[in-house]
Amino acid sequence: MPARILVVEDEAALSELLRYNLAAEGHEVSVCADGEEALVMVAEEAPDLVVLDWMLPGISGLEIARRLRARRATRDIPIIMLTARGAEEDRVRGLETGADDYLVKPFSMSELTARIRAVLRRTRPTLAGDVVTFGDIVLDRETRRIRRGEREIHLGPTEYRLLEVLMQRPGRVYAREQLLDRVWGTDVHVEIRTVDVHVGRLRRALNRPGERDPIRTVRSAGYALDETYPERG
Repeated sequence: MPARILVVEDEAALSELLRYNLAAEGHEVSVCADGEEALVMVAEEAPDLVVLDWMLPGISGLEIARRLRARRATRDIPIIMLTARGAEEDRVRGLETGADDYLVKPFSMSELTARIRAVLRRTRPTLAGDVVTFGDIVLDRETRRIRRGEREIHLGPTEYRLLEVLMQRPGRVYAREQLLDRVWGTDVHVEIRTVDVHVGRLRRALNRPGERDPIRTVRSAGYALDETYPERG
């Protein structure tokens, strides 16, 4: 269930703990320490979920939640609010402002990861499910098997992860740099050209002669799954 998670937390030790543990769960994690930066990061690239501290310098977490819910582009992003305020009226206020869930500090990481899974199941079933489907392509995360129609597709680990990333958001164009971050990670130095090589391998594995290629190359931009693919033979 890998997801792109933005952690907005100004307590450095807790922020690093969240980053480390969520990354260990397989998520792609970004962190920031104040509300202004959080709004900029969301505007640049919307995450799949926001873990949001209530008490932040500058703009509060409550105000961030309000602004995200007020904008069409961000109103559906799930939010889990973190706070030391445990009174019932505070929980009600946080949920009414737009939080999907509310966790009172101190909390255990196992509880937070369970809440994240539950919220993603409700709001991002494509991310939370074990089986992801796009047209006649089926990816089973539990068994790590892929089928196109009636035949099984055999992929190496890099091509598997590349396809998984593309299938999470069909139609979205991923720049090569973004694919490097999501597939290889930010701590590994890999040449941009490597993305093209692995996309080529993925295409050869997916497509037989005469079959339509589900991967769209966007010149000078990157790659996407062709959103019209399921609609045409």
